[in-house]
Amino acid sequence: MRRNPRRFFFKIFKNNRGIALLVTLSVVTVIVVASLEMNKKMRSAIFSAAITRDRITLMHMASSGIDVAAAILVKDKTNSDSDSLQEDWADSEKVAEILYDIPFEDGSVTVTISDELGKIQVNSLVQFPGGHNFNESQKIMWMRFLGLLSYQNETFEDMDPMTIINSVKDWLDSEDDDAITGLSGAESDYYQDLDPPYTCGNGPFAHIGELFLVKGITPELFEGAGGEQGLSSYITVFGMTQSPNNSFTYEGKININTADLPTLVAILPPGLEDLAQSIYEYRKERSESGYIYDLSSPTWYKNVPGMGDTQIDPNLITTSSDFFQIESVATLKEMKVKITAVVKRDQNTKTGKWKCNVLRWEIE
Repeated sequence: MRRNPRRFFFKIFKNNRGIALLVTLSVVTVIVVASLEMNKKMRSAIFSAAITRDRITLMHMASSGIDVAAAILVKDKTNSDSDSLQEDWADSEKVAEILYDIPFEDGSVTVTISDELGKIQVNSLVQFPGGHNFNESQKIMWMRFLGLLSYQNETFEDMDPMTIINSVKDWLDSEDDDAITGLSGAESDYYQDLDPPYTCGNGPFAHIGELFLVKGITPELFEGAGGEQGLSSYITVFGMTQSPNNSFTYEGKININTADLPTLVAILPPGLEDLAQSIYEYRKERSESGYIYDLSSPTWYKNVPGMGDTQIDPNLITTSSDFFQIESVATLKEMKVKITAVVKRDQNTKTGKWKCNVLRWEIE
């Protein structure tokens, strides 16, 4: 006789044991789902905690690299009054040797030190502390430098150097917001008509990015184009020093021992641009025992072949610096943290000891 399916299942559901089984299965299912979800959240939390831990570790590693670089710069100051690419701070291999002695359990740190005074100091285009008049030596250098950029890159061939120079000067000069320099300068009236509007700085540049706001400075000119570098690679906002009357000033002297080739071209008198390459190479010449030439005197360039009778404006050059940029990159488990610090070497007037004070600290 054939069994009726409906009666069969009806009997099961009437049976207490059947109900208990269904309840148990339901509870087990809920527990399994909840456990899986909790496991997922725990694994996510553990992963996030591991990333946070590694990033904190990377921060400490990169900070250690900054500290090591600062110690190298302080030691260098006690050994020499001049600064050049011949010294240990500029030698990536020697810096790496010092970092090798730091006992990192995992990961690695690389450090690069560069001289900020090997660049053109934008704030020295006007004479501080007054901040109203051109620094004529700097103005002439800016003309040569911008002319070189225009010559090297056809992207900049329509650039008007005087528009940029006058506009930078107007950005720098203080309490002079109604007086436009020349016919091409720009004060707040010009910038207020832009979209979005903003005001003229009327004071020293605090960050190199502010140059991007100045009339005549295009993104290509600032960042570079066509494989050539732009203004941001050769300009610095640092270099402020204290004048005898306890006010501040920007001397604008460029370290001839560390300047890049385009900057060397800009400080040479007109017609001698080709000799910049000779100066550049002279600084690096070596023998088996080390570097050949002494770069401590500001007039060492006269020893370069073809430069004997040349006079570089002494208001433009120096052979020392106390402003440096340090880049410290820490790597751990395919993660990286880069700290970029600009430091200034200062001497304690009481103890005579040197230390590096941080002027800017950026983390990437």
